[in-house]
Amino acid sequence: MKVFHAQSGVPGSPRCYHGPVWIDRDVGDLEPGRLMTFGAHFSPGSRTAWHRCRYEQVIRVLHGVGRAQRRGGRVQEIRADDLIVVPAGEWHWHGAAPHAALLVHSVREAGSPGPNTEWGPHVTDAEYLLPALSALLPRQGGDRIPNREASW
Repeated sequence: MKVFHAQSGVPGSPRCYHGPVWIDRDVGDLEPGRLMTFGAHFSPGSRTAWHRCRYEQVIRVLHGVGRAQRRGGRVQEIRADDLIVVPAGEWHWHGAAPHAALLVHSVREAGSPGPNTEWGPHVTDAEYLLPALSALLPRQGGDRIPNREASW
């Protein structure tokens, strides 16, 4: 077992992110495993550019409210405890809602040397501000039971 203590994040590159974003690279390329983990702190209105990853990516929303979209799909609202599973090679973006911050944690397989993420153009304001899908449809809340006793 290895314990990795928290370290300060680094600002997201303006080439890849719109607005203030802080990136924490937690674990990556540990032999013999092939997992990489990242944390990202998005300020309100901040978001990634369009991008696609070589390998499937799982994003867990830890705190806040955000938005995510796959190319050709609807903008979807995301909230704490939501999981976003992005298939390998799928163009997508994700980020904070216009008036809320967002904290996410991402896990994906590490690849061979070379870029594992291909970055595209920035998400336009017109794309970003489209009505979010869950803002139009009621959310299913059956799995979110308030005051549930902890199971650990």
